Amino acid sequence: MGFLKLIEIENFKSYKGRQIIGPFRRFTAIIGPNGSGKSNLMDAISFVLGEKTSNLRVKTLRDLIHGAPVGKPAASRAFVSMVYSEEGAEDRTFARVIVGAAPRQLPGLGEGEMEGKAGSSDPWQGFRDFYHSHPQGAVESIAMKNPKERTALFEEISRSGELAPEYDKRKKEMVKAEEDTQFNYHRKKNIAAERKEAKQEKEEADRYQRLKDEVVRAQVQLQLFKLFHNEAEIEKLNKELGLKNREIDKDKKRMDRVEDELKDRKKELGKMMREQQQIEKEIKEKDSELNQKRPQYIKAKENTSHKIKKLEAARKSLQNAQKQYKKRKADMDELEKEMLSVEKSRQEFEERMEEESQSQGRDLTLEENQVKKYHRLKEEASKRAATLAQELEKFNRDQKADQDRLDLEERKKVETEAKIKQKLREIEENQKRIEKLEEYIATSKQSLEEQKRLEGELTEEVELAKRRIDEINKELNQVMEQLGDARIDRQESSRQQRKAEIMDSIKRLYPGSVYGRLIDLCQPTQKKYQIAVTKVLGKNMDAIIVDSEKTGRDCIQYIKEQRGEPETFLPLDYLEVKPTDEKLRELRGAKLVIDVIRYEPPHIKKALQFACGNALVCDNVEDARRIAFGGHQRHKTVALDGTLFQKSGVISGGASDLKAKARRWDEKAVDKLKEKKERLTEELKEQMKAKRKEAELRQVQSQAHGLQMRLKYSQSDLEQTKTRHLALNLQEKSKLESELANFGPRINDIKRIIQGREREMKDLKEKMNQVWGDWGDWGEIPTSFGEKNLWEMTHLQKEVTAIETKLEQKRSDRHNLLQACKMQDIRLPLARGSMDDISQEEGGGSAEEPGGSSQRSSSLYAREALIEIDYSDLPEELK
Repeated sequence: MGFLKLIEIENFKSYKGRQIIGPFRRFTAIIGPNGSGKSNLMDAISFVLGEKTSNLRVKTLRDLIHGAPVGKPAASRAFVSMVYSEEGAEDRTFARVIVGAAPRQLPGLGEGEMEGKAGSSDPWQGFRDFYHSHPQGAVESIAMKNPKERTALFEEISRSGELAPEYDKRKKEMVKAEEDTQFNYHRKKNIAAERKEAKQEKEEADRYQRLKDEVVRAQVQLQLFKLFHNEAEIEKLNKELGLKNREIDKDKKRMDRVEDELKDRKKELGKMMREQQQIEKEIKEKDSELNQKRPQYIKAKENTSHKIKKLEAARKSLQNAQKQYKKRKADMDELEKEMLSVEKSRQEFEERMEEESQSQGRDLTLEENQVKKYHRLKEEASKRAATLAQELEKFNRDQKADQDRLDLEERKKVETEAKIKQKLREIEENQKRIEKLEEYIATSKQSLEEQKRLEGELTEEVELAKRRIDEINKELNQVMEQLGDARIDRQESSRQQRKAEIMDSIKRLYPGSVYGRLIDLCQPTQKKYQIAVTKVLGKNMDAIIVDSEKTGRDCIQYIKEQRGEPETFLPLDYLEVKPTDEKLRELRGAKLVIDVIRYEPPHIKKALQFACGNALVCDNVEDARRIAFGGHQRHKTVALDGTLFQKSGVISGGASDLKAKARRWDEKAVDKLKEKKERLTEELKEQMKAKRKEAELRQVQSQAHGLQMRLKYSQSDLEQTKTRHLALNLQEKSKLESELANFGPRINDIKRIIQGREREMKDLKEKMNQVWGDWGDWGEIPTSFGEKNLWEMTHLQKEVTAIETKLEQKRSDRHNLLQACKMQDIRLPLARGSMDDISQEEGGGSAEEPGGSSQRSSSLYAREALIEIDYSDLPEELK
């Protein structure tokens, strides 16, 4: 065992000038603060023993000269020599010098020792191999090596690596021998199995031959059975054929008749179609004419309504007139009854006088001279009262005229009030009509806007549907071409269908919580990555992604209840995923598996990270092996053919079933194409439905046009109602109100005149009564006649005169009522006579022509007395 004795250094690294370090002992520890030169001393030992430049912590050997790294070398050369002492032998000296940039061996110093092995290019190799020099950090690096690396180091130290070729050769021979043994064993088993199988096949062949013979016999029986029944069926069918042929002949004859009839029907149909077209044309013309005449119809309808209301007002006026006439007629009847009563009283009085005369035995009849005297006295009294009588007659005529004028004014007032009410009703109706028209116009405008909006929407929808139909047809053609190119015929098994049904069920039960299977949510970016991705995903490819652990447990419970197959669930809130190592993206010839997968939705990335981890995909097996095991750190890699290299050193190749699994990506693409085809087909149906809305669009356009025309007519009607009817009614109402305001003063004036005249007539009647009262000298009349009887006779004559006056007044009133009805064109229901019999003259005359007036009035009243009015239409409550 030898040891380092001393070392001499000159201008080497941090040692300036010539320095002798030593002597060293068998075990020497060099200690000191940082920068004191401990590492440089080790570099000097390594340098003198011929270590590589990279192990001396410099780029070039020139940097070993003191001051050279900072550009200020202390000398042009550096020198290191080492004395190695060994028991029982001479000390050996090793030396190396740096001149310029190349080291040189100093002559005469350890040449024999430094030559090393024959054929070795490094003279220090043998010494270094025997006496190991370990640089700084070598122990720590050995401790950090993995078992495989430490094994390689031990092989290098023990030189067992030199036997590696022979070891590999022997191992191959051993493997080959094992394979041969295994092959022979399997061959023996196969021969035994083949022998057994051959025996079974012979037995099966014998059994097959027996069964075949039985089948032949059975087939003969079967064919005989079929032939027998076939011939029987043929005979039966021949009979049926004859019957059917006869029926066909009948049907042909009937068909000929039907065809002839069909031709006639077609001719009639053509004629009917032409008539229908003509009728439709006439309908359109009538519709157009109807639309044109609609405003006239509306106007006529309004006029009719107005006339009907005027008729109702006229009927009410007629009822009032009939009521007044009935009242006057009742008064006349009462006066006539009163007149008859007076006449009866007079007759009774005369009879009583005659009876009294007979009972007294005397003739109470006035003598002729007495009568003359009576008349003379009466004439004298009459002359005295003539002036008063004339005044009274004049007052009566004036009173009658004023009363007639008062009645006329009151009737005019009532008629004016009725007209005002009528105008108010008409104004109210006009206002209501204006409101209705405005409301209708507003509604029509809104409806028109809605129709226009609907028309626009339908137009846009139809146009969009047409464009979309073209696009869908193009997309469908492309999809069909892609499906034709794929040519993947796949039949789903009942197991797959069952799993798909359960998947759909849990998606419906937990919407938004169950995302689907991992294979359905992701896709390799390129087809070449399909096998590699399938290999990495493994069993997780069919895993179901859910949002939470609770959802996963609920789904598992549901699948158990439905007796479904076990499923793997990946709850996103439960998975623990290591972050992706970004440094792996910098490796050449490899990509992260997660980077070659497209996925949707984004939040399933956590599940993909869990399934893929930091696995890398490489283009070939060599790159995958190199990246997996060639560096300081092992990686999980997969080649494009499916060969997977695990960190543990396990290598698994791509099997045929892996390719079958990888085809599921293509099948998924085909499924997506089929789904797209179905979706496009459904959308095409929907778009065709939208396109068929063209008829609805035309109907909406027609309705909008009709609505626009009605709106135009309504606006015209509204304007006409506002500017003509309503304004005219308001104007007439104002005029009638002005007239009505004038009736009050006139009626009050006439009433005051009548009341004043009544007082004058009362005074005048008192004067006349006084004049007749003063006519009490009855001395010249026989007392046997009696003053009482004379007074009664005179009183009766006065009553008769008063009743005749009232009767005349009522006849005048009847004449005035009939005359007013004729002037106002009120058609009274007459049982006898005619309205033409009513005279337009006034019922009375002037005071200057009392005889002529009385004669005309009597003739007028006699002619009007022939007119009989029918009161059957007058309600009972008005009688």
